[in-house]
Amino acid sequence: MSHGAGLVRTTCSSGSALGPGAGAAQPGAGPSEGLLDTVYPRTHAALLKVAQMVTLLIAFICVRSSLWTDYSAYSYFEVVTICDLIMILAFYLVHLFRVYRMLTCISWPLSELLHYGIGTLLLLIASIVAASKSYSQSGLVAGAIFGFMATFLCLASIWLSYKISCVTQSTDAAV
Repeated sequence: MSHGAGLVRTTCSSGSALGPGAGAAQPGAGPSEGLLDTVYPRTHAALLKVAQMVTLLIAFICVRSSLWTDYSAYSYFEVVTICDLIMILAFYLVHLFRVYRMLTCISWPLSELLHYGIGTLLLLIASIVAASKSYSQSGLVAGAIFGFMATFLCLASIWLSYKISCVTQSTDAAV
């Protein structure tokens, strides 16, 4: 009795209309040539990354400029928001300057998926802790709300960028 091997297939959408190698037929004749990708900043993925960075920066500023009621909770929140902001900026720059073409030894879609998965979970935990320890201080509440907004934007980025489908493959020759 064979149940077949489980297979998980993942595909990544780049967010741009141009596929890999688009414009490569003629040298220098398209937006795919050169150091800077001029199409990427107008894609949905890039605009989502900018929105994430802005909300994370606002959350950090709100918490940083408020009086803290619990030092460890808000220092954790600050560390998570700044680290997440720096990593999103790094991936934005990787796509903007086409670093993924030069460093082919790194699986960029997988590394970005892992970053978003781990970063979103840590950001959700930090936002919950920040909201529970805010004690109705407006700056801390605003920081927690922007943390939740950034968490939602990170989830939307995962949802829109990666399609995960589970398929069971049968190893039996006869059906």
